This record gives sequence, C-alpha cells and structure tokens, in this order.
Amino acid sequence: MGSASDKNKIIRTRRRKGSAVTIEDVAREAGVSAMTVSRVINGESVVRDQTRALVQQAIEKLNYKPNNAARSLAAGGATQVGLLYANPSAAYLGQFLIGALEGARRGGSHLTVESCDQEGAEAQGEAARLFARSNIEGILLPPPLCEAPAVLAAIEAADIQMVTVAMGRPQPGGINVRIDDFAAARAMTRYLLEKGHRRIGFVRGHPNQTASEERWRGFKAALEEAGLDAANAPVEQGYFSYRSGIIAAERLLGGADRPTAIFASNDEMAAATVNVAHRHGLSVPADLSVVGFDDTPLATMVWPELTTIRQPVAAMAERALELLIAAVRTARDGGTPLPVEEVLDFELVERKSVAAPPKG
Repeated sequence: MGSASDKNKIIRTRRRKGSAVTIEDVAREAGVSAMTVSRVINGESVVRDQTRALVQQAIEKLNYKPNNAARSLAAGGATQVGLLYANPSAAYLGQFLIGALEGARRGGSHLTVESCDQEGAEAQGEAARLFARSNIEGILLPPPLCEAPAVLAAIEAADIQMVTVAMGRPQPGGINVRIDDFAAARAMTRYLLEKGHRRIGFVRGHPNQTASEERWRGFKAALEEAGLDAANAPVEQGYFSYRSGIIAAERLLGGADRPTAIFASNDEMAAATVNVAHRHGLSVPADLSVVGFDDTPLATMVWPELTTIRQPVAAMAERALELLIAAVRTARDGGTPLPVEEVLDFELVERKSVAAPPKG
C-alpha cells in the first residue's frame, strides 16, 4: 500500500500524460475533500461561500468536466471512508482492522487504510491533509492519531466527517467511541490487592494518549483506596510497544526490592514483562504476578496466559465505522451529524498469570 504522498505523485504523472482531470485533482487543487467538490458540483447550500469559490476556481483552472459518478457521489450509494493509523502495538492494530473492515462490510462502505508513520506534528498534519484530499468522505482515527492536534486540525479544515476511537477527552461536537479506562485500571488494581499484593509495579502507556493517563489514575486511585501511598509505587514509563515493555520490566525487576506484581498498560508490555521475569529466573505467577490490558490475541500466546482487561477493540472499531458512515450520509443530505460519546463495557479476564504474593 503506497503512502498518501505516493498517490499524489501518481495522479500528477497521469495528468501530465493527458489523462482526464478527476474530482480528486480538483479537490487537491482547492485544498478540500472530494466530497466538498461534489457538494459544489451538485449545488448544495451547506458549503461556505469562500470554499465554494476556491472549488470553482480549481474547476476552471483545470478545465474539469464533471461526470455522472461525480454528480452522484453526494446523492447516495456506497460511502468512501478511510482509516488513518500510527499505532505501535501490532496486536491492537490487528484487532482494530478486523472491526473496521467488518463495519465497512456491514455498512456497504469502501474502506481505504493508510499508515501515518511520520514523526512530528507538521509531518503528521501534512499526511492527514493528503489523505483527506483523496477520494474519501470521512476518516476513522484510532489512537494515538485521535489525539494528535495537527491531524485533527487538518481533517477539520478539509471539511470531512471524522470519528475518533479511545479519545479520553472528546472534542465538543465530535463523535467518539471508548471504554472507561480509569474504571478498568482501578478494577484490575483492586483485583491484585484482593489477591494480597501490596507492592505493585506499574508500566505506564505512551504519554501521547489520554488513555495512558486514565489508566495511571485508576491504578493510583485503587492504591489510595487501600490506604497505600501511590507515590511510593514502583513505576516505569512504557510506550505500548514490546521493546518498551522489556526496558521497563528490566528496571522494575533489577532492584533488590522488586514488586510482587506488575500491571502493564497493554498486553504487549505485559508479555514483555513475563519474558523478562523468565530471564531473571522468576516463576510467573509463583514469584511474580503479571497483568495486562486490551485482551489482544497476544494475551493467550504467552506462557502463562495473561490475566488482562478485555477492551473490545474490534467492537469499538466496528461501531465507530457505523457512526462514521451514518455521519457521512447525514452530511450528504445536508444535515449536521449529532455529537456522540459511546462508552462500551470492559471485562476483567482471569487467566493463569496471577497468584497470591510469595511468602517471606
């Protein structure tokens, strides 16, 4: 799959060879989405005058001749939606793609998937702008892009629909699907406390995601409810990747006063923690209990299988796709999609990676 910039180069090359100008070419020239061009062509009143003028100028400059497909784009039929991702967890992303593809299938929508592996706000914003100018009518944003200001601003400026997933603090008027990360992390920490653990280590998630902070808050809240000083808990920073989990676990287990349990903010870092424990000659769970978050397939691929929080990643993606398709079709009809904040249920899944703390 090529990047958005690769697609841009291909379109320009074809045009130089004399191919017909497309609605995407007009959208790119005007700096708007193909859906906005279609609305102008069809004379819809929902387009701002300034935007309409830009589109008309682009049409004249490129000598664009609307075809029947372009005229019917806003009238109905299959929606063209996109998924833009930059998630370091392959397990999470795999589950997310399954749900998004199922949502697209059920909704009669065409889904374009694009990676945004650029670093830095400016580069990410440009990637989002290029993607928004392709032949899509709406964009689905999983974490961490759902909370990247440059990406959000670029999509909003392109005037196309957007749905975020797992955004901890949704934008006013936005559409978002998530779980209660605070409550889930508190429930898991309480579970470890009920097993008798008092020195519990924690591996934080990537600081660019609100969910990471919510899970940290839930962990602290449970400790404080139990009369423990959260400030003295052994904590290391992770980044939701397996490698970051290795580094964090080595630090947590390398000292003399190691924790009896470690709560990692996702399954990849929890699996890495189990690996490090084995390398240190520790038995899981006899010497060390380990728990994760997400319940991706990786949770059952390690030994012992992980106790974890089941975040319905695929279901969240599928529901988000349904909401995105509905928002696109509402906008096609000249309406304004209503804001939505859906909070799905989580579940604490017990497996074999937790036991009472060792005696002595």
